[in-house]
Amino acid sequence: MNTTISRRAAVAALATAVLAGAATPAMAAAPAMAASSAKAASSAQDRPELRKAMNAFVDAGFTGIQLRVRDQQGDWAAGAGVRKLGSAAKPPADGSFWAGSITKTFTATMVLQLVAEGRIGLDSPAADYLPGYGLDERITVRMLLRHTSGIFNYTGEYNPDGTMDEPGIPANGDEWVPNRFNSYKPEELVRLALSKKPRFEPGTQWSYSNTNYTVALLLIENVTGHSYATELKRRITGPLGLRGTLAAGNRTTALPGPHTHGYYQYKDRVIDLSHQNLSLLTGAGDLISTTQDLATFFSALNGGKLLPAPLLAEMRTAIPTSIPRQDYGLGIWAQDLGPGCGTVYQHNGSPPHGYGALMYSSPDGSKTLTASVTWLDSATRGSAKDFLTLVDALVKQEFCDTPTGQTRPDNPGSAF
Repeated sequence: MNTTISRRAAVAALATAVLAGAATPAMAAAPAMAASSAKAASSAQDRPELRKAMNAFVDAGFTGIQLRVRDQQGDWAAGAGVRKLGSAAKPPADGSFWAGSITKTFTATMVLQLVAEGRIGLDSPAADYLPGYGLDERITVRMLLRHTSGIFNYTGEYNPDGTMDEPGIPANGDEWVPNRFNSYKPEELVRLALSKKPRFEPGTQWSYSNTNYTVALLLIENVTGHSYATELKRRITGPLGLRGTLAAGNRTTALPGPHTHGYYQYKDRVIDLSHQNLSLLTGAGDLISTTQDLATFFSALNGGKLLPAPLLAEMRTAIPTSIPRQDYGLGIWAQDLGPGCGTVYQHNGSPPHGYGALMYSSPDGSKTLTASVTWLDSATRGSAKDFLTLVDALVKQEFCDTPTGQTRPDNPGSAF
């Protein structure tokens, strides 16, 4: 759904800036692990330093945050702020939320699993698996996952300063709100993108594009003969026991179960965004998840339980982007947090407005930070202007030896 860019440019990153299909014994045991981790979360010692970093979001005007950290001290989860406007109830520690572009990591993982099975060639033309779309034969599967294909972003192309370069389907702002229940098919999104002039020659530059991952969704479906949702359940959510993760798909959906509410100020109304249609971002940003599910998934991925070691290494082989100290691999960011911190792997996300999702891991998967943040969004941005600075402080609190988080960094978070 970056750098010192505005949130609109981060939506330019929404719109700028996963095993061979069989469960391993560790994956088969995941449901029990998930249950035990929930118990551990309730009994883990308190983490005042994390509570302080959480409360900084509330103090800055965000309505709520739910956070989960898994590290050597155990599994710790908590919420701060309120669940919804007009209520005193706190956010649930493991409520559901829109995961936004975190979806891309799930999509990339499934594509790489198909590579492991020999059903897809990572450096083969994507057109080999999707005939009839007119894809440039020079565009490889790797280029799709790495955002180097040059294919036009169907939600619009933005300049580095956040201004619109070439419009697409509105995915944010007042123009999007009246159309938030519109239904889109992935085929029509891809055909729209391919009707536009490419941003650059395949493989010559990097530019974050939702289209790449909607093409990847179609590739998964065409190669397997099954829906994206079916493959997601068979390959990831089922084996790992991720009961709170699902693809919203081509329908209007309300967040299930306990959840926090994100909002948008539209003219003289406050719009509750816990109910919308995310088919505009199919395969690229339409997952619903929880902090527990994301922690389990990302720990398993980085711990080598979802992909063979050579393909995990391919996934994490990242190239420079337009964002300082953040390189992009295949559906995953490698972020250098600076001295005393080292590198973390991550992918954050946001649907069009009111929600932000975080997913971070140490290289070995032993330490994870997952979170969801909600706020009252508006055309004037409101509290969202501080989002990247606050995320940086929170992440450094967990992953750095001497966290400070006192100044705005030159790499304050990832693309959405």
